[in-house]
Amino acid sequence: MFRPKIPTMPTPTGLSTPPAVIQPTTVIRNAETSPAPVPSRPAIQLTPGTALALVGGGTAVVLVLGAVLVSLLLAVAITGVSVAVCAVVLRSLLTSGAKRR
Repeated sequence: MFRPKIPTMPTPTGLSTPPAVIQPTTVIRNAETSPAPVPSRPAIQLTPGTALALVGGGTAVVLVLGAVLVSLLLAVAITGVSVAVCAVVLRSLLTSGAKRR
């Protein structure tokens, strides 16, 4: 009753076929060279207005990214200073308590 029942792997009943052997084929290169395809749309042309818009957008992205990074650096610096102040205060409290005894 408490013995586990281990399933057995059933044997295949049908006919099994051997795997097919794949023969390598030779690649015949075409002697004719076809001309390069002509692009269906014209190349991108930058007008002075679009160039100015791209420069303005890139400048805005750089400024926003710089502000975010500076604020993160400032937050880390403020946290480090506050932890250092707490450590100095705790050290002074512990040493002053030990001197009184």
